[in-house]
Amino acid sequence: MRHLALLLLACAAVAAAQTPRQLHVADLDALRTVGAPQCSPGGRYVAYPVTRVDVKADTHRTHIWVAQFDGAGERQMTFSDSSESSPLWSPDGRYLSFLSARPGPAKGRQVWVMDRRGGEAHQLTAVPGGVGSYAWSPDGKRLALVVQQPKPPHKPGAPPLPMVITRYKFKEDRIGFLDNRKSFIYIYDLATKLLRRLTQGDFDESSPSWSPHGRRIAFLSNHDPHPERELHGQLYVIAVRPGARARALTTRTDYAENTRPAWSPDGKWIAFLEGAANKWDEYTMERLAVVAADGSDKARVVDPAYDRGLSAPRFTRDGGAIEAVAADDRSVYPIRMTLAGRVSDVDDPPAFITAISVAGACRAGLVGHTDRPTEVYALAGAQPRQLSHQNDALVRSLALAQVEPASFRSQDGTRIDALLMLPVGYVKGERVPLLLRIHGGPNGQESYSFNFENQIFAAHGYAVLSVNYRGSSGRGEAFQRAIFADWGDKEVQDLMAGVRWAIARGVADPNRLGVGGWSYGAILTDYMIASDPPGAPQFKAAIAGAGTGFAPAFYGVDQYIIQYNYEIGPPWTAKGWATFQKISYPFLHADRIHTPTLFMGGTLDANVPLEGGEQMYEALRTLHVPAELVVYPGQYHGFTRPSFLRDRLRRYLAWYGKYLRVK
Repeated sequence: MRHLALLLLACAAVAAAQTPRQLHVADLDALRTVGAPQCSPGGRYVAYPVTRVDVKADTHRTHIWVAQFDGAGERQMTFSDSSESSPLWSPDGRYLSFLSARPGPAKGRQVWVMDRRGGEAHQLTAVPGGVGSYAWSPDGKRLALVVQQPKPPHKPGAPPLPMVITRYKFKEDRIGFLDNRKSFIYIYDLATKLLRRLTQGDFDESSPSWSPHGRRIAFLSNHDPHPERELHGQLYVIAVRPGARARALTTRTDYAENTRPAWSPDGKWIAFLEGAANKWDEYTMERLAVVAADGSDKARVVDPAYDRGLSAPRFTRDGGAIEAVAADDRSVYPIRMTLAGRVSDVDDPPAFITAISVAGACRAGLVGHTDRPTEVYALAGAQPRQLSHQNDALVRSLALAQVEPASFRSQDGTRIDALLMLPVGYVKGERVPLLLRIHGGPNGQESYSFNFENQIFAAHGYAVLSVNYRGSSGRGEAFQRAIFADWGDKEVQDLMAGVRWAIARGVADPNRLGVGGWSYGAILTDYMIASDPPGAPQFKAAIAGAGTGFAPAFYGVDQYIIQYNYEIGPPWTAKGWATFQKISYPFLHADRIHTPTLFMGGTLDANVPLEGGEQMYEALRTLHVPAELVVYPGQYHGFTRPSFLRDRLRRYLAWYGKYLRVK
């Protein structure tokens, strides 16, 4: 009997070890983020960056990994105490290069190379101030580098110098105040180690792309007479030789987006992405455009009728078509478009497939799922085949929630699409607390990919509704532009329609509703709690991170000066002042708010400064509405410190749990 008891205990222990457990906030430290893959020229290998948490240092570190395309395995290639990013293969496939600020002969972020078989990496460039981005020439003998002018030398111990601002748009998140230094394109010769500037003039340049034969480079630059007032650049091409002059292939009304242009295999055409005029910039839906590389033909949109935003253009091997990635109604997947404008889907929705790389027999990309983190997959067969396995062990140990697609009609009859995440272990017919979590942007979409934050909520018993309200991408240009200069109107109708749908479906408990979001999601959270009409479901708890308050106070303070002037209007004009008051509705009608609200933000956020949360917090406290303000020092709009990311999630759970009666 004693042996039987021991056997039963052993079996129970094995069963317990195999039983998936609840997801915890601490699991955020174990989660690894896999970046864009790069196929080696021969097609045998795929390189990609992997970001993980260094708990002891309270930071994130990124290292380069390589997987075999046949699926035989993956291995880590870099191990420094610094981070490495932007892996690229040399054209002969022998070397793997990357950017890193690890200690070396020159300071700053430099290009490093290592033998693909392993061994120590060595620093290739020694550029003062570091390298912004780079690209190998087709023959592997040169690099095109984007280099920003270095800062003036500053004597250690000397007092700091004042900053002199002359740029019209003078602030940007994660950078802060923008000085007058420009970024230029340089050519680095590997044999002679000679570095020389390729371009002339005093303009910012980016996104260099070598022609197939390596004799020319296409790049983007903004030569507008007032570049700080014009958001878009032009596409240029320049011969790679001393004294060459760049030639503009597009005009100022072609609105070239800041994405690396793509050459056709014969060098006759260049594909690029076309945006929209400044007026519509925050609602831009990028279209695929081509232009003759010799300037003999004007730029044109390939298919003006294709009504979905595109990214990452790339010519097919035969040059007969261009592949790009489309954002389409919660899905992201590659499409193929001929130069005549005929479109075909490479993959079918629902899907989340991005960052595609092709070389030889290798075709790889990032593939996302709602119930597991994004990994690198081979895309050469009928079904994607997983190549990286950075999160497999973690996922196997967890009980994760399932996601269902949802569609419903808004107040005016517009079809709105969403995703509903049900609590782990949900029993059909059971009413549970619902969180309406609102995405930011607004130019973005909820998609079929892994959402750790929502999974944490589902692990604690919440249903989570994620709505692609009007203003979101993935539903065409008119859908995106529907909220232009009219914030908090149609979006509120769409979001409230989603809540009513979840209640009518029998999932949401109408007495336990929460709402929250970050950035534009916080702006809409404030609108939701200030717009509860009589008889509508009432939110019992709200969380607004990095939102606004009195909108005119942000004019000239954040990074959206051009949007304010074009979309809202300057506040000293009658139209501008009226629109600013309109979009300040939650603050100017704070006396309508009765929902306990948690406000959050980072002290260095130049995107949506902390000021907005401070204003709303003080308004609610003045009105004796329960409110808290949590300030995270040294954080930008997107948080980077792991301990703060964990703290934020724990505060989410505590706030919702307190008012929605969930432990």
